[in-house]
Formats: sequence, structure tokens, C-alpha cells
Amino acid sequence: MIKSGTWEWWRITGALCLGSIMIFANLYVTQPLMPLLANEFSISPLKASYTLTSATLSLGLSLVFFGVISDALGRRWLILTSSFCAVLTTALVTLVDNYEWLIALRIIQGVCLGGLPAVAVAYMAEEFEPKALVSAIGLYVAANSLGGISGRLLGGFFAEFLSWSHTFGAVAMLSIGLWLILAVLLPKQKHYTAKSFKLKGIGSDLFNHLKNPKLLPAYLLGGFNFFIFVNQFSFITFVLEAEPYHLSTKFLGALFLTYLAGTVASAISGKFGNRFGQPSCMAAGCILLMIGTGITLSESLYLIILGFLISSFGFFFAHSNASSWVSQTATHSKASASSLYLLFYYVGASTGGLYLNIFWQWNAWIGVVIGSLIMLSVTLALALYLKLGTKYATNWGEKILANSE
Repeated sequence: MIKSGTWEWWRITGALCLGSIMIFANLYVTQPLMPLLANEFSISPLKASYTLTSATLSLGLSLVFFGVISDALGRRWLILTSSFCAVLTTALVTLVDNYEWLIALRIIQGVCLGGLPAVAVAYMAEEFEPKALVSAIGLYVAANSLGGISGRLLGGFFAEFLSWSHTFGAVAMLSIGLWLILAVLLPKQKHYTAKSFKLKGIGSDLFNHLKNPKLLPAYLLGGFNFFIFVNQFSFITFVLEAEPYHLSTKFLGALFLTYLAGTVASAISGKFGNRFGQPSCMAAGCILLMIGTGITLSESLYLIILGFLISSFGFFFAHSNASSWVSQTATHSKASASSLYLLFYYVGASTGGLYLNIFWQWNAWIGVVIGSLIMLSVTLALALYLKLGTKYATNWGEKILANSE
């Protein structure tokens, strides 16, 4: 097994990090464009957000499928093929001129984008020793945040000079270069063992993951945190575009530089997770996410930015530790376990806008903050359960049976 800091470790980790940057740049390029798209197509803020949530939803739904396929047929070919198709779909967006076709292509793109996230952690888990895996996952999740930052910055920047469709073309051209580097760097696996493809076995694996009292709370925590976090950014763009701020698309894209705090949090999460335990770090991340959300109630632009910096740090700190917890805790079919976590994660991102829109319609940004804090209280409780309750819940089925007798 590969140890941390070796050339092989850096080669694999670096390749997957660059691939992750490419994937998430393509996924999130539309987020700073939402006010522009709302005006372009004469649609509501919620409908404009579908340009993001349609892709995150299809990505999330594809993850379990890709995880299962890779368990049977291998990981490297799936990473390279799916990511190439994703870049191709980004280029095709430049040819559409109506909202319906944009959504259709974003759905297809989301499916293609799911290949690398579905199997990257499983790839590393099979090649790296445990401590090397924790460190690599921290850097990989940091790359996720850098990809999200890059896509949003590029989207906001290019939209100042190009049309929204040509913005996609510019991102596609940059992505081709990253894909070529990924294809050269990523080696074939040495410790991969193929599993036979059986639908009954697949269903059994997924069910066993879901009924595991140490995994399900982490799935819910990751999903509900992202449910809130990513959709807060969608609604705040409409706040900052309006008076008294009047921020342009370029500066709305720059708001996502607050994700850099998440990049730092992800990079150091492995060390803190090894020292204090991942459930404790998940709880700390949830608390920071709640604090940052509360600070955004200020009318000061600087304090709003500070709030999102704190929220980004807390969110990615919790997410990195939850993802690592799942990969270490799963006793079998690690790709399926990780892809199931990401399914919850991206379905959360896709549905959170519907939930927060209720509060937005009720009381604008104040309502969004209230709705956020309600849900974040739930995720904090889940983290505390993982810290305090799992040792009592491991044999919960046997205990219930004994009591009933």
C-alpha cells in the first residue's frame, strides 16, 4: 500500500485533484450567472437556479450507478471516459439558445460529471494505507472547493465580456487541457479487484450501507449541510445584485473566493480528524457553519463576506471528515459506500433551493437564514450522535429484539 508523501502518492493525489478541479469548475460555472440568466430568459430566481440544480441532481443520481460499474469493471477508464464526455457537453452548450435546451444539456452534463467523484475516494482507498488515505482525501476535497471557486470565478469573469453561452465555451477549452494532464498522470491501479456484476448483490450492498448506524448519519449530515450551504450562495447573489450593493456579475463571481477558506479547512481536516476523531470535527464544522450563517444577517458587505468565509470553512471541514469517515467505516464495497454518500450530498444540493425558496418568499434573506439554522441544528445533532451514540447503536437490532422478548 502506498504511503503518504511518496512519489506514487503525490502522482495519484495530484491527478485526482486536477480532475476534481476540472469537474467542479464545469458544474458550478452557472452559479454567478443566475441573475444574468434570469434576465436573459425572463425567469424567476428559483427557475434560474435549475441551471445548477439540474446538473447536481443528475450527477447525484449517477453516482451509485458509476460506483457499482467501477466495482465490476475498473476505475481509471471510467474516470477518463466520463470526464471527457463532460467536457464535450460543456462545449455543446455554446450551440443552444433557449432555456429548455440549456437545462437538457445540463442534465446530461451532470451524469457525465459523476464518474470521477463516484470512484475517486474508492480508487485512493484501494491504493493508499489508512493514514495516507485521510491526508489524500483532505487534499482531494480541497481540490473540489478549488474547482467550485474556479468555475464560479471564470463564469463571472467571462460573462463580463462574453455571452453566457460563450462563457461555457471558454471553460470547455480550459478543461480540455486539464483532462489531458489527468490522462497522463493517473496510473492503472495495482490493488483493484473486480467484483462480479450482480443486481441482487448491488442492492444488498447499498441496503447494508444504509442500515449501518455508523454510515447513515454521515450520509444525512453531508446531504443536509450541502442542502443549505450551496443554495445560500444562489440566493445571496440576488441580494447582492440589488440595491444597495449593485454588484456586477464579475464581483458576484468573486464572492466565491470565500470557498478558499473551505480549501484550507479541507487540507487540514485529515490532521484534525486523526487527532480528535472525525465525528468531533463534523460537529465543529456544523457549529462554524451556523455561526457564519448568522453573521450574514448584517447589512455590511464586509461582514456578509466574513460570514461566508466562516461558513465555507465549517462546511468543508465537516464534509471532508464525513467523507473520510464513510470510506474508513465501510467494511465492503467502498466505492458503493462513497457513491451513496455523494448521492445524498448532491441530491441535497439539488433540493435545498426548493426548501430555502419557501423562506425566501416569506422574508427574503432573513427567512433564508432562519430556514438554514433550523436544518443545521439537525446536522449538528447527527454529528453528536456519531460522536456519542454509535458505540451504543452498533448492535441496536439485537437490543431491540432482546427487549421485545
